[in-house]
Amino acid sequence: MDDRRLLNTEQPDPEGAVEAIAAEFRAGFAELAKIDRPAVTMFGSARIAEGHPHYEAARTVGRRFGERGWAVITGGGPGLMEAGNRGAKEGGGLSVGFNIELPHEQSPNRYLDISHTFAHFYARKVCFVKPAEGFVVFPGGFGTLDELYESLTLIQTGKVLHFPVVLFDTAHWTEMLDWVRSELLAERLIEPADLDLLHVTDDVEDVVEVVVDCFERRCAQIGQTAI
Repeated sequence: MDDRRLLNTEQPDPEGAVEAIAAEFRAGFAELAKIDRPAVTMFGSARIAEGHPHYEAARTVGRRFGERGWAVITGGGPGLMEAGNRGAKEGGGLSVGFNIELPHEQSPNRYLDISHTFAHFYARKVCFVKPAEGFVVFPGGFGTLDELYESLTLIQTGKVLHFPVVLFDTAHWTEMLDWVRSELLAERLIEPADLDLLHVTDDVEDVVEVVVDCFERRCAQIGQTAI
């Protein structure tokens, strides 16, 4: 039972819909239990191929996290998702792909240690967030923007804490951030502190350090609290 059938207003709620969704969450959480180390979730376009600067940057970021012993989680498909997973494996990390059933099939890439395919976007999104110590967002389309804004909403509303969101490629994100400042902030639809939720960079090493530093600070705080 996919999202299209479930969200079709012309059809009654299919029998067993709740049970099917609950089963998908259970299966997803079983996959999460296999992630035995800190993890970062990386998002970006499926349409950017090997050789593109963004592909090579995402591959390097994945490799750097892998060298730190981290897991890299992506949507499991081609393009920048493949690049992140590929880099993670090259760096000796754990490579995780959470794919989604689509009308035009998105095949899992070949660099995955853990691979799971979801039918529903919302179950998949929870599994992107639950194990992650941060998001790294590369240029992408509507799906990438959806994940970006949802992560910001979760942080802004306190649903997740200690969660850095790193945007790669300053030039790509500049116009969006200018609009956020000139429209949302100017109209007081967001607070000035909300802009601090984002870290924008062109440096692959900076990407990794921002996420790892936040994780290490949180671990230190937990240790101090436990004393």
